[in-house]
Amino acid sequence: MSVITVLAPNPSALTLDGTNSYLLDGGHGQTICIDPGPDIERHVRALIDTAAGHGCTIATILLTHGHPDHWPAAVPLARATGATICAHADNHAPHDRALGDGEHVRLGDLDIIAIETPGHTFDHLVFYDPGERALFTGDVILGKGTVVIAPPGGAMRPYQRTLARLAAEFPDAQYIYGGHGPRVDDAPAKIREYIAHRELRERELLETLARGEQTIPQLVQRIYADVAPILWPAAARQMLAYLEPLEQEGRVRSTILQRALAPEETAILNPSWSSIVGKENAAVIEAELGTSLHIEKIAVYTLA
Repeated sequence: MSVITVLAPNPSALTLDGTNSYLLDGGHGQTICIDPGPDIERHVRALIDTAAGHGCTIATILLTHGHPDHWPAAVPLARATGATICAHADNHAPHDRALGDGEHVRLGDLDIIAIETPGHTFDHLVFYDPGERALFTGDVILGKGTVVIAPPGGAMRPYQRTLARLAAEFPDAQYIYGGHGPRVDDAPAKIREYIAHRELRERELLETLARGEQTIPQLVQRIYADVAPILWPAAARQMLAYLEPLEQEGRVRSTILQRALAPEETAILNPSWSSIVGKENAAVIEAELGTSLHIEKIAVYTLA
């Protein structure tokens, strides 16, 4: 066993096929588990049994961040195995050891480096295994598609700086094991792709505003016209994540419109996720999209 993926049974629009939990062989009968995922009994049992099938027990649990599709299984898994839980100091999940930037987690033959990677969340860590030349990226980089950056829990400029840092400091990384989706076999190319995608979306936003004032729902309908409408609320949070720094930088200005949201605007800005994805997935969606930030008034944006 080098790296084994155990897929959690929690598929959804934002978790793709489900959350990837990873087992890393430290030798000497011990493993590290990265992101044990949701607290689903059969998934916890699958992690324990998979490790046991390779003659190992789980000794250390590493959490990339505090979204509810990544960490809750850590508690029953630690209870069953005696494993130590490690996470960022700001992660609200229960943990035994707080990790800062550049700290090492050693287990047997493994020496894993924690990297502070804010943007998707402010408690996010990426883990690097130099022996495997592998980055375990949580929700910073996925194996398929792109990542949601949603205020107030996330912010675009820190996220872009995170991507730039990964490109600059880990040019020798070969693999990316994301929180969702398949393994990436060309890490530098994927990081460059992610950087280019964010730059493209920002250009599209500015070019659209250059044609006249726009609300966020109007921006979404124009820029994400080829995206399924069920994902437009996620796109709306992406637009907000771009617009906030652009306004702070003096490149965009906004004006609050003194009117109630129209029904089609409410559907994009404040959707009822329980009715769309079901109660079992609503908590994850709300955490990912920052929908605790209820938008009461609609703003119109123009170039400054």
